[in-house]
Amino acid sequence: MNPIRIHAIARKEFYHLIRDFRSLYLAFFIPLLLILLFGYALSLDLKNVKIAVVDQDNTELSRDIVEKLNTSFYFDVTAHLPNSKALEKYLDHGRTSMGLVIPPDWTENLKADRESSLQIILDGSDPNLSGLTRSYLTAFIEDDNHVQRIDFFNRKGMEKMETAVEGRIRVWFNEDLESRNFIVPGLIAVIIMIVGAMLTSLVIAREYENGTMETICALPIQADEFILGKAIPYFFIGLIDVLMAVLVGQFLFGVVMKSSFWLLMIAASIYLAVALNLGLFISVVAKSQLVANQVAILVTYLPSLLLSNFVFPVENMPAILQKITYIVPATYFINILNGLYMRGSELGHLWSDYLILLIMFGILFIVNLVILKKEGL
Repeated sequence: MNPIRIHAIARKEFYHLIRDFRSLYLAFFIPLLLILLFGYALSLDLKNVKIAVVDQDNTELSRDIVEKLNTSFYFDVTAHLPNSKALEKYLDHGRTSMGLVIPPDWTENLKADRESSLQIILDGSDPNLSGLTRSYLTAFIEDDNHVQRIDFFNRKGMEKMETAVEGRIRVWFNEDLESRNFIVPGLIAVIIMIVGAMLTSLVIAREYENGTMETICALPIQADEFILGKAIPYFFIGLIDVLMAVLVGQFLFGVVMKSSFWLLMIAASIYLAVALNLGLFISVVAKSQLVANQVAILVTYLPSLLLSNFVFPVENMPAILQKITYIVPATYFINILNGLYMRGSELGHLWSDYLILLIMFGILFIVNLVILKKEGL
């Protein structure tokens, strides 16, 4: 392996890269846009769910429960409607996500120690949102029932009845339960796949389309020198994007890494090497830039986003898809990111994920060598 020949190939690829504004756009602008878009727009937290209220009771207690909902961080009372018909129109036109109907005798039944029912209507067109809303509402009503129960015992002169089981819940590793604390680090895996696999999927295919691959095969270079020379410029671009994602996540979104920065860079370097070799494999097999780009999206970017435990939990997927996640490199890198960012893990806890990524890199590198040698390098 000759470093001079590797440098010559890398310099040629670097010059082509800086002259192609579309590649630079994909390498720097798209990752930054993804960080900002996902960081601000993608949230799995329940916030400001719109509620339309039909208060047929119109008493101090009914107004009090509506005000408690409105002052909550999770709900926002946006409309007070005269009757249930108006509420139906609101729900039909998507102007609210939830309807609350307080019947006329609600306060009277409550003070008479009779069952007091509230009608709650949820828009189930978004199952995730409606499921979260129902869970939060159940907790809200349980808290209000607890207050009403204490008031009932006080009126009857009875002692407060203690619950048999008291759950003391403590959250580790993401105490505020903010979804951006794992979304922003997980974006690093998606960004590396974009820069690594999608950009390098074009480099060898471009040589075939331009008719220069035969000339390259006639040069005194080896397959491993060709692979390294082609990958080096994109490797450094990928590292720059990783640093950009870390800085934007910390200073713009307040997502701070709890473990070692160097463990992150080692993991990112290995994962980036996997992505680069995967892109080169697609490029040398496809031999067409259009086909290579489409295949790269299907086998790198989409699996990294959908099948890596990033947005959708693997446990909720069908069994066949759960098996596929084992061959998606982003699955292991995102596990490393979660460990470094949220759990403060050290190498002793994450070594198996590092090892699997190293094995993937070795397999892809050998496969690329074999294919290029068959092509005449």
